[in-house]
Amino acid sequence: MTQSSPPTPAKAGTSPQRWKHWAEDRLSAVLLGAARVLPYRQRIAVLGWVGANIIGPIAGLRPRIRANLALIAPDLPEHDIRRLCRSVPGNMARALAETFAGQDFIDHVKDSPIEGGGLAALEQARDTGQPVVLVTAHLGNYEAARIVLQERGCKIAGIYMPMRNEAFNARYVAAMSRIGTPVFPRNRTGLAGLLKFLRRGGMIGLVADHYMDHGELMDFMGQPARTALSSAEIALKQGALLVPVYGIRQPDGISFRVRVEPPVPHSDPATMTRALNASVEALVRTHMDQWMWSHKRWKKNKRPTKT
Repeated sequence: MTQSSPPTPAKAGTSPQRWKHWAEDRLSAVLLGAARVLPYRQRIAVLGWVGANIIGPIAGLRPRIRANLALIAPDLPEHDIRRLCRSVPGNMARALAETFAGQDFIDHVKDSPIEGGGLAALEQARDTGQPVVLVTAHLGNYEAARIVLQERGCKIAGIYMPMRNEAFNARYVAAMSRIGTPVFPRNRTGLAGLLKFLRRGGMIGLVADHYMDHGELMDFMGQPARTALSSAEIALKQGALLVPVYGIRQPDGISFRVRVEPPVPHSDPATMTRALNASVEALVRTHMDQWMWSHKRWKKNKRPTKT
């Protein structure tokens, strides 16, 4: 892990935020570093417990999870809500710990089983050099799917949203890069690099369940949610397959199976994106404890009223 120094006091109004970021980065570094003395399985389990029982409450994730569950599953029993308020942050912590585990994570998941019926199309694209847009969600750990597919010869580029905490962001990007390269920041330069990689016959990985401020209002889990059409638009423009892919955590909490669904047929961006939403929704309803219910997925979701 890289080391960072305490921030130098800066202008009034900026220093508290810088100190907060430094403290967050140092705390995560100490926690992840201390856990490395444990064998891999125990390490992931311990950090998952910390996420479920300490980080989740301190970070204020439980009220967000409750609010989203009240919107999407209003009849869910209270005991299930309490369980999800623990298990969702626990899965998030496990996924982060796995990403930072590097080679240990790779060795543990690289031979995970594959299901879903889309592998043959993906391997044909790999062999013929046809571009592929792989689309996933914040469910389980999508890095497990990237590892498994890379082991089968798929060259996959990823894109990430730079974090406000620059020190932690640098360490996180380094951790992702140890799993596979290239990875591009989500900005104009990064998108240009990602598309160049795709046009050369590569595969790119995008996450489909983000809230997008200027996205289209589309049904997701029975409620309108602002959704980007970009995955489908890129696939159509570049003549690429659009393939839903997921890394689904198994009941032991540490193993995975990878789901590669058949390519979404090309039609128009809205229709293709609705198919992606339906794919994600089906898995979320089956594995509610593995999806990031702390997302503000349904904010600003009111349709304009007609006058």
